Amino acid sequence: MSISSRFSVGIHILALIEINKNGISTSEFLAASVNTNPVVIRKIIGMLKNAGLVKARPGIAGAELAKELSDITLFDVYKAVNVVQEKELFTVHDNPNPECPVGRNIQKTIGPLFTSAQLAMEKVLKSLTLEDVVKDISTKENIC
Repeated sequence: MSISSRFSVGIHILALIEINKNGISTSEFLAASVNTNPVVIRKIIGMLKNAGLVKARPGIAGAELAKELSDITLFDVYKAVNVVQEKELFTVHDNPNPECPVGRNIQKTIGPLFTSAQLAMEKVLKSLTLEDVVKDISTKENIC
């Protein structure tokens, strides 16, 4: 199983809102870029709004960033769209056989390893900003 695609869609939405800042970023416009239904976009925008990352008002078309690009980390987006709960990116299977030495010890052995791996990934996400993403896209597309 992989991390929810809400994470990449959230980053996509925020980057497109910034790149389209002189236009109106409606859910239909954003959905066309993501290639999904506008309802999906509205749901994720609601999550981003609740996290204080975007401004959007019911009945008024368009969304805009609520913070500067450099103030929005990928970790902020990750948390905003409820990708996973704390220390639950990886899960250990339930009910291993306690009669087996591996079954008896697997959860206590790999649980802390999984926690360390998640914390390391989250540290990387905290070091990357939406500004990094937009700059890379702009470079690839010669948008300045």
